[in-house]
Amino acid sequence: MTITADIIGYIAASLTTASFLPQAILTLKTRDTSSLSFSMYSLFTLGVLFWLIYGLYLSNNAIICANAITLVLSASILFCKIYNMIRKKE
Repeated sequence: MTITADIIGYIAASLTTASFLPQAILTLKTRDTSSLSFSMYSLFTLGVLFWLIYGLYLSNNAIICANAITLVLSASILFCKIYNMIRKKE
């Protein structure tokens, strides 16, 4: 990979990860997950996990960093959603 491709990868990774932050912060702050789809967050979190595995397989730091951070955020939201579903808050 060239330096330019790495820079593009890091920019893309930063932007997509940063775009997820407002939703994660709001959800973790309010603990309100009633408007979030359980199936969407389950599939999304699983998809991010596979992107992380793919990045590890390729040894691509941009893919690894972005998806490791996004996995933590999406899993946190998913766990809040599951907790609320178990507690019958939704």
